[in-house]
Amino acid sequence: MLADLLHPERVRVGLTISDKEAALRTIASLLCMPEGAVDEEVVYNVLRDRERLASTGIGSGVAIPHGRYDGVGELRAAVAVCPAGVDFDAVDSLPVTILVGIVGPRSMPQKHLAALAGVSRVLRNDEKREALLKAVDAADAYRTLVEP
Repeated sequence: MLADLLHPERVRVGLTISDKEAALRTIASLLCMPEGAVDEEVVYNVLRDRERLASTGIGSGVAIPHGRYDGVGELRAAVAVCPAGVDFDAVDSLPVTILVGIVGPRSMPQKHLAALAGVSRVLRNDEKREALLKAVDAADAYRTLVEP
């Protein structure tokens, strides 16, 4: 599932992110890769507006900020790994170290929900999360996410 949504260009590791707004801006920027493919400010606003409804920090150091935006033709994902963690108002109150952003057009609600469930399933695995946090570079993190 993630292999279909994630492009190696949209993965970053070893980031230092100061707060939730910076985290959302980072994810919005990555979701717009390759550069200029999508309007970054609009994507940020979509993620921020969804986040205002309830935190997408699902626990265990993971957040999945997401939203729907018709400026994209397909579902896409981005990953930011910040080992020091960022306060994200997660359900377990722990800092978030792995952010997986998802954005897709409004016309694909079922695929959007399936993507959220798929990402959640992958990141429930303690070994996957640990491997992501130890990834030496973006390519290593990408392989960790897309390989079984």
